[in-house]
Amino acid sequence: MQYELITILGPTASGKTHLAVQLASLLNAEIISADSRQVYRGMNLGTGKDLDEYTTDNKNIPYHLIDIVDAGESYHIFQFQQDFQKAFDNIRSRGKIAILCGGSGLYLEAVLKGFQYTAVPIDEAFRATLLPLSHEELLKRFESLSALVPKADTSTHKRTIRAIEIGTYLQAHPEFELPQQQAINSIIFGLNPPVELRREKITRRLRQRFEQGMVEEVKALLDLGVSPDKLIFYGLEYKWITEYLQGAIDYQTMFDRLNVAIHQFAKRQMTYFRKMEKDGLIINWLGEEPFTQIQQFI
Repeated sequence: MQYELITILGPTASGKTHLAVQLASLLNAEIISADSRQVYRGMNLGTGKDLDEYTTDNKNIPYHLIDIVDAGESYHIFQFQQDFQKAFDNIRSRGKIAILCGGSGLYLEAVLKGFQYTAVPIDEAFRATLLPLSHEELLKRFESLSALVPKADTSTHKRTIRAIEIGTYLQAHPEFELPQQQAINSIIFGLNPPVELRREKITRRLRQRFEQGMVEEVKALLDLGVSPDKLIFYGLEYKWITEYLQGAIDYQTMFDRLNVAIHQFAKRQMTYFRKMEKDGLIINWLGEEPFTQIQQFI
């Protein structure tokens, strides 16, 4: 194969895992997850792990970077890059094909483009001092640091804070050497079902997960000592269900707000993937029969 890696991406509920498993079965390949929350043990329904999907035709498809840290711990993008590289090298050393599959755009892009600034450590206390500032104030703050981080993304409040954090750290640590991260030569496939179909599937799947015990999953994490603040930080299901369990909102309000939030999240995922394309990555978008289509490329 002329590519080192096959990448399958798409918004939530687009069928990424199902397609990756079908392809892995065909190619005798292994899957590396690119999901920023599926790394956590005990966070199953809320992150949509759907581990049963990794079995097809009585064959178990090997997967990596799922259930590798305990819920409540911190896990950052630089750790993901390192863990990805270990899994990728291991798969390749055994003469097998690696399939990267997920919807966390920044994680995907960091691997595919070999981001270096992810090695700069996160400073939560410093971030807290920047959070109250407006986006315009943050951009002014970043002006004096822009030469240190020339390609920084300052399109959002959160990304501008990270750019300031990186620039400030490099200014204070001139001896710090950014690691040499190698970009990966990958063929990239994208799934983007029609919006109405995606909306219907998101809401149906959300109802199923509540029926399967998603509230009980979050309660179990709280009982294990994972702090409410940490669960709220994980976002979406964990944020809204934690607020419900704390009595801040009623069940129907929780469900409705979560449903809207997941739809908005899927839209943001697609916006990020389009940005990846604008920044030079070629994504081959698949249609109604993705498994049939993808075989024409491989």
